[in-house]
Amino acid sequence: MSEVDVLLVEDNPDDAELTLRALRKSNVAERLLHVDDGAKAIEFLFGGAKPPRFILLDLKLPKIDGLEVLRRVKADARTRTIPVVVLTSSKEERDVMASYDLGVNSYIVKPVGFEQYMRTISEVGRYWNDLNQLPQTAL
Repeated sequence: MSEVDVLLVEDNPDDAELTLRALRKSNVAERLLHVDDGAKAIEFLFGGAKPPRFILLDLKLPKIDGLEVLRRVKADARTRTIPVVVLTSSKEERDVMASYDLGVNSYIVKPVGFEQYMRTISEVGRYWNDLNQLPQTAL
């Protein structure tokens, strides 16, 4: 897949399914790519594909954790302008601070209820895909 609007990096299959469903239902993005570990995210992002409009990134991931994915994305001139939204179950202050220290654009704790989860993902998708202005070089 060469063009992707949203890259979802999520190892929990239930959360991934809900997130993809919410994005599709709200017509936020047509081209979605889901990967289930940080290594696959890095491979996609640095493998020559066109950058996604934004990344939804879990922190607790196998192989390479979300903070390391974030660190690499924000440290590289080719990817640093891609908005990264951490979408995680962690409310720990150290995770919030580490994410912002590394340059995350937004940090969202996954809502527990189905309706709230669907609404949150829809709103996040609309903002980052429809409202946020990216530099032309990132498109």
